[in-house]
This record gives sequence, C-alpha cells and structure tokens, in this order.
Amino acid sequence: MKHAVLRALGTAAGLSSWLPAAAQTPARLSPAAHQQAVATFQQELNAEYRDPARSPLSATAQAAFQGLPFYPVDYAYYVPAYLVRDAQAQPFPMKTTTVRQPMYRKFGELHFRLQGRALKLTVYESLDLKQKPGYEDYLLLPFTDLTNGRGSYGGGRYLDLRVPPGDTIRLDFNQAYNPFCAYSAQYSCPVPPPENRLPIAVKAGVQNDH
Repeated sequence: MKHAVLRALGTAAGLSSWLPAAAQTPARLSPAAHQQAVATFQQELNAEYRDPARSPLSATAQAAFQGLPFYPVDYAYYVPAYLVRDAQAQPFPMKTTTVRQPMYRKFGELHFRLQGRALKLTVYESLDLKQKPGYEDYLLLPFTDLTNGRGSYGGGRYLDLRVPPGDTIRLDFNQAYNPFCAYSAQYSCPVPPPENRLPIAVKAGVQNDH
C-alpha cells in the first residue's frame, strides 16, 4: 500500500451544469465494480496493519487486531470532481502533528458536489515524496468533516490521488483512511489545512475505533 510511505471516481445526473463542457470525466465504475474496488482497498489496508514491517500498531495491538472499522460502502460518496490546477503556487512548510514541517505545494483545487452541495477541497503534492520512484504523480488530499471525533478520527482523514491526464478526477470517500498518528504518537502526519474543512458529515471510509 502507498499509505505507509507517507506516514502517509460517473457523471451523475444534474452535474453537467457545473462541470466544464470540455471536461472528460473518467469512466464511472458500476455499483458492483465499485463495491469490489472498495472491498479490495479495505483488504489491502487491513493487510498493511497486520504486517509488522508496515503497521502503525504496537505489537500488543497487532496481536488483537481483527480489522479496521469502516462505514458501510456508499456509492453516493463516489463522485466526479473538476481539477483547477495551480501552476503558480509556491512550496510551503506543511503543518504536522509534530514540529516537523515537510515541504508541500498546492497542486490545485477540486470542485465537486456531495449531498447536494457544491464543495471544494485543496489537493497537495509532497516535494520529498515526488522524488521517490512510483510517487512522481502522487497527490495528498487531507480533509476534515463533521464526523471527526463523532465516528471518525478527530484529526481528519486522507485520500490518496494521482495526477489525472485531464482536468477531472473521481473522488471516492469510501477510501478515506486515517493517518498513522491516529494510532501512535511516534508518527508525524500532515494536519488538514483550514480550507479543507468540509461542512458536511462524510460517513464513508475508515471509522474511529478508539
């Protein structure tokens, strides 16, 4: 899984009014294919947490680990987003859960609709991570929502994304996961910036289990 290195998707009816005419949204998975994709994500994430070489859990917690708690898979949390790239953004020190301040750059803004609302999130790229083979196009989407501390981890969650070939991308909040610092203070994790605070409850992805 890519998560360990950092610690770190169809066009629905009614969306044509906000997606640019030239936007070519990547093909949407069918409900059955989406269900399988999320199941695979969950299986891989659980395998990571069981692996002593990659898990953020203590030896005691690993011995008792039965799998991460997830919200029920919900197709409504799988949405297209329009990417507005920011070629002028300058690198900045990202705030983390420790004194560490790794350099990131704002890659752009993602505009999408969820729960009937027009929303926006900023997506970032790590200047260090993009130097690693296989991560050149990796993007981090850290966010908070109204479930934080009330069903999900209080510090927010992440989505892993890749730079798309065009200006549209699919967001699947069913694949939102916790930063490693949710399980151990020894990790240093980017803190979701204020501009990425969603004013809705995202009941999808990994839940809080403690």
